[in-house]
Amino acid sequence: MLFRVLSLSPLYSALGDMGFEHITEKISDREYRVYFYKVEAKEPSLDRGTTAPLKPMAIVNIAEINSNLADIVVNFWEHVWEREKPVIDQKYYLLLSLTMAVGAGRYRQATRELVKAYALGVTVDELDEVFSLIIWNQSVATFASEIGSSPLFRAYRLIKESEKKDVSREEILKKLVEKFGEKNPEVSTI
Repeated sequence: MLFRVLSLSPLYSALGDMGFEHITEKISDREYRVYFYKVEAKEPSLDRGTTAPLKPMAIVNIAEINSNLADIVVNFWEHVWEREKPVIDQKYYLLLSLTMAVGAGRYRQATRELVKAYALGVTVDELDEVFSLIIWNQSVATFASEIGSSPLFRAYRLIKESEKKDVSREEILKKLVEKFGEKNPEVSTI
């Protein structure tokens, strides 16, 4: 499958985090071939300013439909998520995205944003406040019937219960990626 190079920029980082390297071959001014190959298995990074788990790999699916549309989406994604000097801290950006996804009924996206926010240092106290706001804004009934049984709430409970047992953030993140990452069909984007 051929993609325009610009539409692959999030994929390079995502696959790099999973231990893949790539070779890009320029065929012409408008055509490139990119070959990915596995080098090593890598754990997601927890360092600020580096990469967080669960990259937006679903964007690449758009290139299967229309490469020009994929370029537009990637440019927009980069404009929103990779600003050079963002005003809002990235973890709060993710919490805002999480709550908007809940409001739209997109629990898969909300779960992924929760995992990424936790990887960037969001605390249980901050998550408690976010979930209180979700209950307030979405109603107790919606929480009881939809949100409380979602992968989002299961991920939140895993964090909260694990921290009560003094499990390290790195171990909790590893469990989150294992249970709520690409291997889980409820939240996978591939």
